Amino acid sequence: MHRIIHGWWFFPISGLSILLLLLNVLPSVFAVKATYLWTDIFIFILLVMVVIFVAYIRSKEHLSRPWAKVFERKLPMASVVVLLVFIVIGLMDSIHFRMPLPSEHNETVHYSVDVSSVLDVLTSELHTRDEKTYSAPFAAYSFVKESVDLPGGGSERIYPRLKYAGSHLDDPDKQIADDITFRIIKSLWQTIASGVIFFAALIFIASIKLKKSFAEVVRGVLQNNTRLSWRTAILVMWLILFIIVFLVNTSTFYHIFGTDKVGQDVLYLSLKSIRTGLVIGSLTTMVMLPFAIMMGIAAGYFQGWIDDVIQYIYTTLNSIPGVLLIAAAILSIQVYISNHPELFATSIERADLRLLALCFILGITSWTGLCRLLRGEAFKIRELEYIQAAQAFGVSHFRIISRHILPNIMHIVLIVVVLDFSGLVLAEAVLSYVGVGVDPSTNSWGNMINGARLEMAREPLVWWSLVAAFSFMFVLVLAANLFSDAVRDAFDPRAQRDG
Repeated sequence: MHRIIHGWWFFPISGLSILLLLLNVLPSVFAVKATYLWTDIFIFILLVMVVIFVAYIRSKEHLSRPWAKVFERKLPMASVVVLLVFIVIGLMDSIHFRMPLPSEHNETVHYSVDVSSVLDVLTSELHTRDEKTYSAPFAAYSFVKESVDLPGGGSERIYPRLKYAGSHLDDPDKQIADDITFRIIKSLWQTIASGVIFFAALIFIASIKLKKSFAEVVRGVLQNNTRLSWRTAILVMWLILFIIVFLVNTSTFYHIFGTDKVGQDVLYLSLKSIRTGLVIGSLTTMVMLPFAIMMGIAAGYFQGWIDDVIQYIYTTLNSIPGVLLIAAAILSIQVYISNHPELFATSIERADLRLLALCFILGITSWTGLCRLLRGEAFKIRELEYIQAAQAFGVSHFRIISRHILPNIMHIVLIVVVLDFSGLVLAEAVLSYVGVGVDPSTNSWGNMINGARLEMAREPLVWWSLVAAFSFMFVLVLAANLFSDAVRDAFDPRAQRDG
């Protein structure tokens, strides 16, 4: 029993089991009907794989050492904190359920056709306070003039007051600046107070684990004398906490990023688009890796006719324009959805199938580059003396590949995966912009940019939808690129040798 508890897999498996149990029990507790989308299932499978992978790495010193080098640097540590915030938001938006409809006693409970998520519940103040049409960020008046009847007769075209934003102010022109300043100061003090309590609790736990005094751990963090760059992580978390507190204090009184053509809050649309970007980046990688690893190793190790066939496959696939292949596949999926409406209970399930299909198509069309790299690396490793000695002793090909080839190419796989993530997020925006990406009803930064394309032609200019989508996508891609650069430096043997 003692050996089982201290195994590297015990705590991650136990934690994941408790999480899955809660996901099954909580819907009945809150009287909602759980809805499992295909992308939700794949996301949680990927989460399980990542948790087990991290636990395994921590149990092996030769694997944890390069990762420690990544988190010793300030920029990678800051980027990881930002990525974790995006991931948490994406996970909250991946727990879907349907609310019960009002009914009399002793009647069968019926559920709404609208599918909600945990993020929808937490941001209910955002998506339930729709205006009539456009409104600028932090505005109290509509962006579009309307005709109103005057008390003495006649009409006049004015900018009417918004229904929700700034409704607590008597004279927005004079009060709005002071009100926003007050909320900034209030958020700052709340951030300082809550941050001190939260980080003091973390440092207290760390002092117990490290068997050091509380003051000694605090001194080490402040002086940045810790092994990992915890001071940078705490500063970035404090900044993110301030942003979250400010959004909570302000978003219920103003539309921080304005509203779109139909009056929806742009901040809510931007938050909902995070899940789409993460799904495209992560699930596409899950599809791509098996093809690239198996075919790349097989081509480089076995050579001969196997190498010729695999080269022919990825050369042929590369000769087909990727956009045309994606467009044809998406149109085929759309025709299937239209011809079989009985298979989908809600509209979000139809949109989810298209999103999943897009991930598979992007994965099938993007594995060729990694396959080429792995083919060349496997070809080089195959000629090394210890591989030839293993072949001479009659060791099976499967054992040679699993024990010698695969571990020596995993640094390439890891580097390419983290580098391709940001490219896939940008690919979704481009594909949705040209009309062959996710379903138009799916919240995504590509759809927001596509909609902003028409808004940019208005006079006066409606710019905030484009800026909001660009800002969220820029922060995610920048954090992913900074993290991928650090991973490349830590795992690339040539970079280590040059250093």
